[in-house]
Amino acid sequence: MPPSITSLSDEARIALGTLGERAGGIFNAPSLRLGVTGLSRAGKTIFITSLVHNLIHGGRLPMFEAAWEGRLSKAYLQPQPDDAVPRFQYEDHIARLVTDRLWPASTRAISELRLVLEFESASGWGRLFSGGKLNLDIVDYPGEWLLDLPLLSQDYRSFSERAVALARSPARSDLSGAWLAQAGEIAAHADASEEKARALAGAFTSYLAACKADSRALSTLPPGRFLMPGDLEGSPALTFAPLPDLPDGRAPSGSFQAMMERRFESYKTAVVKPFFRDHIARLDRQIVLIDAMQAMNAGRDAVIDLERALGEVLECFRPGRANPITRLFAHRIDKVLVAATKADHLHHESHDRLEALVRRLVERAAQRIGASGAGFEVMAMAAVRATREARGESDGETLPLIVGTPLAGETITGQTFDGATKTAIFPGDLPTDPDSFFQQLESSSQASIPPINIVRFRPPRIETDDQGVKLSLPHIRLDRALQYLLGDRLE
Repeated sequence: MPPSITSLSDEARIALGTLGERAGGIFNAPSLRLGVTGLSRAGKTIFITSLVHNLIHGGRLPMFEAAWEGRLSKAYLQPQPDDAVPRFQYEDHIARLVTDRLWPASTRAISELRLVLEFESASGWGRLFSGGKLNLDIVDYPGEWLLDLPLLSQDYRSFSERAVALARSPARSDLSGAWLAQAGEIAAHADASEEKARALAGAFTSYLAACKADSRALSTLPPGRFLMPGDLEGSPALTFAPLPDLPDGRAPSGSFQAMMERRFESYKTAVVKPFFRDHIARLDRQIVLIDAMQAMNAGRDAVIDLERALGEVLECFRPGRANPITRLFAHRIDKVLVAATKADHLHHESHDRLEALVRRLVERAAQRIGASGAGFEVMAMAAVRATREARGESDGETLPLIVGTPLAGETITGQTFDGATKTAIFPGDLPTDPDSFFQQLESSSQASIPPINIVRFRPPRIETDDQGVKLSLPHIRLDRALQYLLGDRLE
C-alpha cells in the first residue's frame, strides 16, 4: 500500500473507528465485514444474492462445515449498521432471479447488507465462551472504484503519462484516437476553458467505455467514476482528462493544465480517499470476482490487461494477520479470495483447469507488485449454476456438453433463441498447462487462445421439494468460498 494513500489524520480516524467497533463487539455479537468486489461482468450482485439465499434457505453446502455438520442453526437479515450506505436490495434481486429468471443489474455503487448467523461452536470450549452469533456485514462495491486507489500515489503528470502510454499501446490505439487527437489540439498552458474541459472529459469517457465493451474486455480503466458517476455526473471533480506530452515545469495559474491538475486532486480528495478510509480500510475479509473466460475469449491483450488490473487490485489490500493487540487499533484484511466466476459455462472436467489458470494469473499479478501469490486463495466457481451437464456424439467422438436455456436474443450457429428453448453446446476446452499458456502469451503478439463458447443462459428454474417448498439456488463451489471466508469464525 503506497504510504501516501492515508495521512496521519486518516490513520487516526481509521484506528478510532476500529477501536469503537471492537469495543462494541465485547457487549454485542461480533461482526465480520466482508468486501465483495470484482471487475465488470464478474457477477458481484449474483454472488451476494446466492450467498444470502443459500444460507437463509439451508442450501446444499457440503464443504461449508458449520452448515454441513448442522451447527448453523439460523440465518436472517437485520438492518445494516451504516445508515449512510444504501442497502443491498436482496429482495429485488432474488425475485428477479427466481421469479423472472433474469439476471439482476450490475453493481454501479456501494451497498451493504447485514446477515446474522446463529450457530453452535464445534468445541466445548467454544460453546462455553462463544455467543453463538456472528453479524456478517457484506459490503458490495464496483471493482473499478478499487482501481482508483493507486491514483492516490500519483500526481496529475504521472497519471497523464501512464494513461497516455496505455492509450497508445497496440491494444488500445484504435480506440483512443478521437480522444488523443482532441487532447493534442489543446495547448496545456493556454487559458482554461470549461467548454474544452467538458468535451475532452467526454471523449476520454467514451474511450474508456470502448475499452470496457465485451469485444475488448479490458480491465484497467481508471478513473472508475467516469464510467459509474452516480450523483457526481457533471461535477468538476469528474470533468478532467489526461493530457499527452505535457511541457516541463509548473503549469501557469489559470491555464488549462492547472485546471486539470486541480480537478484531478479534487477527485482524489473528494472521491477516492473517503472511499478508502470509510470502506476499504474497515474490511476484514475480501473476495475478488473476475471473469477470466471473457478475457480469454477477447484475446491476448485482454488477458494481459486483466493481469495488470488484478495486480493493482491485490496491491490495494492490507494483507497479514494482526496480533490481538494491534487488531484493536487497525483492521487488516487477513483473507483474500480471488474467484473465477461462471464455471457453469464449462463442463466440470475443465473447472480445475480454470482454477489452475487463474492461480497462475494471480501469482503473476502478485509478482508484478513485488508480492507473493501465496497469500491469496484462488478458486473457480459459479454462484448460480444456470446449466447442467450432458454428453453428445460428434464424428464418432464423445463430447462433454452443457445444457441450458439461452437468454432471448442469444445467437448460436445462426440460431436466435427465444428465452424459452433449451439447447446443448460444447463449451470448448481450456489449456491443460498454465505455464505454457502464459509463455505463449508472452512470446507472440498473435498467441492462440482456445475460444470458449460463452453463451448467456437464463437463471435456472428453482425446483420445489415434496412439501412444495422452493429449494435454494444451485451453485458450483459456493460452499468452498464460504468455508474459506467464514469457516474459522463459526468454529
